[in-house]
Parts: sequence; structure tokens; C-alpha cells
Amino acid sequence: MSILFSNRTPAQESRAAIERLYIVMRHLFNRGHYKPSGVSGQEIVEALLTLSPEIYGSMGDHHKVELDGLVYVIDRLPKGIEQCRYVRLISEEGYDESNFENFVPAKRRRNCYRIDKNQMLIEVTRGRSEIYDILTHLTFLYVEATKIYHHSLNEKGQRTRDWKKLEEIVKGEVAIDDHNRDKAFAYLSNILGRTFEETKKAHARFCENKSRNSGLFHVIYWLGKVAQDEVENSKHREISFTPTLRQQVGHHVYGEIWANNIKKHLKNYELLDRPIHIISANMHSVMNCLYAYQVLTETDKTPDITSLAMELSKDENRRLQRKVNDYANKHGMIFIEDESGTNLNVQIFDTARMDVRSFSPELTIDASYIKEKKPVIIVMDYAFGEQAYETMDELLKRYDVNGQEIPLNVESISVMGKAGILTGGKGDIMLPNAHVFEGTADNYPFINQQKLEDYQNAGVNVCEGPMVTVLGTSLQNKDVLDYFKNSSWKAIGLEMEGAHYQKAIQSAAYVRSSIDPQKLALHYAYYASDNPLVTGSTLASGSLGMVGVKPTYIITVNFLNKILSPLKKTENQNNKKNSSRAKEISALAHPTE
Repeated sequence: MSILFSNRTPAQESRAAIERLYIVMRHLFNRGHYKPSGVSGQEIVEALLTLSPEIYGSMGDHHKVELDGLVYVIDRLPKGIEQCRYVRLISEEGYDESNFENFVPAKRRRNCYRIDKNQMLIEVTRGRSEIYDILTHLTFLYVEATKIYHHSLNEKGQRTRDWKKLEEIVKGEVAIDDHNRDKAFAYLSNILGRTFEETKKAHARFCENKSRNSGLFHVIYWLGKVAQDEVENSKHREISFTPTLRQQVGHHVYGEIWANNIKKHLKNYELLDRPIHIISANMHSVMNCLYAYQVLTETDKTPDITSLAMELSKDENRRLQRKVNDYANKHGMIFIEDESGTNLNVQIFDTARMDVRSFSPELTIDASYIKEKKPVIIVMDYAFGEQAYETMDELLKRYDVNGQEIPLNVESISVMGKAGILTGGKGDIMLPNAHVFEGTADNYPFINQQKLEDYQNAGVNVCEGPMVTVLGTSLQNKDVLDYFKNSSWKAIGLEMEGAHYQKAIQSAAYVRSSIDPQKLALHYAYYASDNPLVTGSTLASGSLGMVGVKPTYIITVNFLNKILSPLKKTENQNNKKNSSRAKEISALAHPTE
């Protein structure tokens, strides 16, 4: 038996570490609190170090502080988190009505409240995926904080000169100006174990969102200082979870409120009996594809939707984007700002109120279908991990109106998102034909109406195959991903929501019968935000920027052309095999609760 265990592959070791992480984190969540320096906290640290996620770079190197990973994490945690010994995860518990300042991270829409100099509250409304995401980020911070503390000491256990200089800078005793800026970077680079150039680059990346973080010097000093207080003065850090949060997680509290609000709007605008097309995407691409071309004057117009989107994405053209938004609000768009706590805004598009004759020529939609059926498009913002199941499951349920359950007439569901690619680079497009749920036996094959031939002239690389739904982007491991890519799975990419969406869809179609599977068309397409198998191309290396605009709009145009141009009868006859295949899939892929 010992021989078998000693011969485990790196991929198997990594998958065991992922499983161990989630078991420990779920146990600690149920317990209600833990100390990162305690036995349970160290179990998470050891599992994370064994896993060595690509997004956390050189976390396992004791001689270097990981800077790209630090930028990534700080962008997703509240300003001042580095100073706080006590972090408490809460649900919506009324703090929005308090006088505490709300710190919303730069790259995550979550409410966070600084109670005092030592305590931060982080509001969790997206379920377990968000909790695990936060805990792994905090664990990374504590690992780096320990490194910084050790780097602040010389071989005699005394504070180094570099640390004393950093302390003077952070406490304001020495101001950084053009004359001593390079000196400050030199002191800091010695503490970080990084080159002068790497330190300056990290500082610049922190400055990109300087209103949402405390700056590199401040973050490094306080991470080290809090670790120092824990080691030398027994001022332990602690992470805890409120009883309300522990009671609500897994019960769809926020998703139910969110979905019922959408259905209420459909009823109030007399749209409930119309054909409905659901799109999970951002809050700009569908709106711009439907309205931007007809709104802008001749002098403003550009040759195609993608070029137009490039212009609208520039900060200096926000006036034009507002113009498109105002026009949309008057011609069929109903915007629903989230008040449920899901942080998912929604747009409802009533095609009966649109002038289809002035659409962009790239939208080859069926005008007669729109005139006769008056379809409705619901665009929901990107969900986060397990939240995708909660929101889609609730949205597809029948709507209770005065005791009468009314099913939604859903004709298509389209999912567009960012994903890590395993067979290409940033900006490429992936078309999945199955979602493989990492760490479980749940696999979800389906018929994707998005085909390679739809993208032949798109000018971007496109691949097709299974995609892995991972438990968290912060747990991307090269050995595991390499296994999924090169084994018989032949996976093309990884993301966090696909299996959750498909689980909800198959439940609604084949178990609850709240939507008609014979009418339902599925559209899945992802664009690559990173390649975790390539060093320097992970999510921590920086944002997509304008690279993501082109694939976003190519996918959106393809979605709209498919869902607003139903197949002709002859094509339906030719595709009967798809219907029978769908039945086979439903029999093979029963979702598990």
C-alpha cells in the first residue's frame, strides 16, 4: 500500500491537496472561527503550498515575496485588510445602514466594512465559492506576511536597516519625492527579495487602483508588522463567520429574491408570455450591439460593431456610451439594479420596442420573427462560481402569481464568460461541448448551438471541446490542468460557472419540467483571459485590457444572430438527431444536488 501512495503523480498529489483544502475550509466554516497560525490554519497553508497555484506564483519560495499574486489578491480584498488582525465574514446584516465606511475592492463587487483599526467585515452573498475564494486569498497574504517578517530581521534577530527605513516612510517621518524615490525602492526591494525593476513595476500596478488600496509600501509594511506582533507579542490573527452567514449559505436566499424581482418586472411590463432568451454576459455588449450603431451620428460611426465597441471602451468616449445607454432606456431596455445582494444587475430587452430596420448589418436577425413573436432578452451579469447554480436555478423556476405557477417560455440560454485557455492565448475563443466538474463525478455534456463554422471569418483563434469547471481560480495548478489537457479528457479550458449553470438547466428541463427541453437552445462561448500553463500569462499577470473587447463582441453578435433567427422548418427536420441526442444526454447526465 505504501508503494502505491509513494508513486502518486504530481497531478494526483495536487488533486488531493485541493480536496484537503475544501474539507478543512468547510470544517472551519461550520465551526465558525479559526486562527491562521493555529493547527487548522496551518493545514490550509500546507495544502496551498503543496498545490502551489499558478496564480500565486512564487508563494513557495521563502526568499522572494510574490508580487504579481499580491497585486491580484489586494485588488480583490478591501483597502486596509493588511492592517487587520480580525477578519469576519458576514451576510447582509444591516451594515449598509451604519456609519462604517464601505470599502469595495477594485476587482470584486463585495461590501466590506472597517470596524476599527484591527477588524474588517467582508460581506458574502455569492455562496461557498466566494467564501473559499476569500479564504485562499487571505491564506496567501499570511504566507507572504510571514516571509516579509523574516526578511525584516538580520541573522541576530534584529530589525534590518531596510525595515527601519520602510517604517520611517510609512509613518510619514520621511516623505518620498523625486530625490529619494529610488532609495525607497531600493530599501523595499531588499525586504521583498526582488529586483529594483520588479519592485518599481509592482508599485506601478498598485497605483492603477490607488484609491482602492493603500499602496505597495503601506501594504508590505503592515503585512510584516501584523506578523511581527503575532510572533513576538502573541497578538494572533483570527478569521470568523457570523451565525447568520453560516445559516444562509446553500439556501438560495439571495438568488430567490433576485429571480423573483426579474419575474415581477416581466409581469409588470406584460412580458411573461413572450419567448424569453437568457444571456449571462456583461452589462454592455448586448446593449451596444443592439443600439450603438443606430444611435451614433454618421461622423461617429465606425465600420463594424467590434471597432465601434473599441471606441466606446475608451475612457474619453464615455459621453458616447451614456448616449447609447440613454437611447436604450427609451427603446426597449429595462435596467434592474440589484438590491438582493447577489451583485448581479440585469437588463431586459423588449424587441417589440426596437427599430430592427436600423440594426447594424452584422446583425442578420429574422425581422419577421421579431415582429410576430416579440421575443424578450434577459441579460444577467456574470455570476461567481456556485452562485451560477443558485441564480439560474431560481430564475428558471415557475413564477407563483396568486397561487398559480406560471412557467417561463424560455427558448434559449446563452453563457458568455472569461476563462483560462489550455490550448491557446489571451483573446482566443473556446466553444465547449461538455463541462467537467473538477473534484466530482458530475459531467455535463450538451449540444452547443455555437459552432466552429460560425467563427470562420472572425479573425480570432477558436477551439472546441470539453471545459473544466474548477472550484476556484485561485487553485489553478499546472499539473492538474496539464492532466485535463493531455489525457483523454482533451480539455480546452477552465472556468468556474459552466457546470453550475448546466446543472440548473438540466434540473429545470428534465427534472422539474419548468422549461421545455424540446424548445431550448444552448449557446456557450468563452474568451481567454489567461493561459495558466504559460508562465507570465496567468490572471495575476494583469488584466486583458482592450484585448478582450474583440472576442466579447464577436461572441455577442453570434449569440444575437442565432437566438433572433430561429431555424427554418427544413433545418429543424435535419436536426432531429440533435433532439434525440439531447434525450440521451438527459439520461446520462443527471445533476446531483
